[in-house]
Amino acid sequence: STLVLGPSNKELEQGKATLMCVANKGFPSDWSLSWKTSDSSGSSSIRGEESRTPGVLQNDGLYSWSSTLTLTADQWGKVGSVTCEATQGSQSLVSEILRRDQCPQS
Repeated sequence: STLVLGPSNKELEQGKATLMCVANKGFPSDWSLSWKTSDSSGSSSIRGEESRTPGVLQNDGLYSWSSTLTLTADQWGKVGSVTCEATQGSQSLVSEILRRDQCPQS
């Protein structure tokens, strides 16, 4: 499963917004996580800084990993929704969408 966590209030006060996508429970190592961010009209994408941690092998022989997307607080203010997609090869298997209006601090 994948989970997207939005930025904290404290962080937004410092002018940045970090989103984290955590993929766990049974992902083999050849999966990758990617981000898609669109503005509230859904028309244009917002480019942030992505960084991904290498997969961590768990006891069950499957991997979990996370990817973070860093935006400025200003960019976050324009975000409509953020999608974290887990893909394997050309297949998109899981996507998790976080809408900014679902975040408590927006």
